Amino acid sequence: MLQLHLLITLWESKTFKRTKMKTKINPGKRDYKVIAITLFAGLFFGWLLFHGSKSESASIQPTGEYAGEKETIWTCSMHPQIRMDHPGKCPICGMDLIPLHENAGSETAISPDEIQMTTEAIKIADIQTMIVHKAYPYREVNLLGKVKPDERNITGLTARFGGRIEKLYVNFTGQNVSKGEKLATIYSPAMVIAQKELLEAQEYKQSNPELYKAARNKLKLWDLTDGQIDDIEKKGEARSYFDVLSPIAGTVIQRNVASGDYVKEGTVLFQVIDLTKIWIMFEAYESDLPWIRPGDKINFTIQSIPGKNFNGQVSFIDPFIDPKTRIARVRVEMHNPGLLLKPEMFTNGLITSALAGNEKDLMIPKTAVLWTGKRAVVYIKVPDRQQPSFKYREIVLGPSAGAFYVVSEGLQEGEEIAVNGVFKIDAAAQLAGKPSMMNPEGGKTSTGHNHAGMNMGSEEMTDNSANEKK
Repeated sequence: MLQLHLLITLWESKTFKRTKMKTKINPGKRDYKVIAITLFAGLFFGWLLFHGSKSESASIQPTGEYAGEKETIWTCSMHPQIRMDHPGKCPICGMDLIPLHENAGSETAISPDEIQMTTEAIKIADIQTMIVHKAYPYREVNLLGKVKPDERNITGLTARFGGRIEKLYVNFTGQNVSKGEKLATIYSPAMVIAQKELLEAQEYKQSNPELYKAARNKLKLWDLTDGQIDDIEKKGEARSYFDVLSPIAGTVIQRNVASGDYVKEGTVLFQVIDLTKIWIMFEAYESDLPWIRPGDKINFTIQSIPGKNFNGQVSFIDPFIDPKTRIARVRVEMHNPGLLLKPEMFTNGLITSALAGNEKDLMIPKTAVLWTGKRAVVYIKVPDRQQPSFKYREIVLGPSAGAFYVVSEGLQEGEEIAVNGVFKIDAAAQLAGKPSMMNPEGGKTSTGHNHAGMNMGSEEMTDNSANEKK
């Protein structure tokens, strides 16, 4: 274009010189013709020159600051509510501001309660999401317990008649006895009288059988066996001493008398228990009870028998909660050959159980829930957004299933929720004045601090003062 301009200038200068020379030689009407032709040529080449440069300039696109684009807005990746027209530092956290990429196509559909976060903020906060789905809730319940004797196999021996302990065959508790074994010998004047009545009634056995039966039954009620009574009848004389026999085979766990003691009718002499069958009594808290049912299999270990695992089934669950410890006892019945398991041994049990009903339920990780003590809060990822957007929602939780919660109300299958970095989303929502865990109604809140010259909460104070004036 510059070369064309130089050629036109050179041609005009030569034309002017020729015109000037001709004017000097032959002045007249021809001078006007030359001037008109020269003027027309100049206008024509000028039109070509300016039209070409104009079209060329139209094809050049400006870049950078001269592009005529919308002014760049700078924001913080962790605090998207910060908006500035120049780069710098975030007044809240001090991080470098980044350019904000507006999504014009989706802004019109954004709800005022949504909290938007940039892609950079999502990466920095390590926010992760998952799709809510239904599953069978399973849980491993750990229980502590003790070995206890089977209460149905405990037998107490009481004195059926008064007398004196002449001899004691069991001298200490824990001694094993067999069924029918002698435990003590008693001298009883009342027993001597009852034997004499039997011997007298025996003489009238044929003529008065009712009297004979009554005398014999009286001795039976005093815990004499048929063999002992028959022996008295054969010998024909009353015995002064009688033996106390063990009714079952087991272990003596209680001895309340000593040799030479006088006892009255009804006095507890011994307590014997059969330890070949025992109970394992586990302690279950209220929160564990929904996961335990009769028939559930339980694996447990005994602290004093390391390296050995035991298996059993839940046979009974206490219908009452202990008012002091707030626990219910769970019973497991076990055979105890060789008396390996001893009462009061500590046990550790594990039940892998499904929730009663055995149906699929909505399950979410515990990391997805913000719990205030009154409300359970999750953040739902809003679908169809070019820029990640989350929304506050309160839900109702069911039982705890290990690392998951069962959701009773508030969520639907297929929705996407944040499962990691949820607290950071909530913090951004609080700073933006949107519904959050501690402020479900939304609105600006005061943090009580000033950051980088920003008077946080001054607006709230102004509003409060204005209300007081009203």
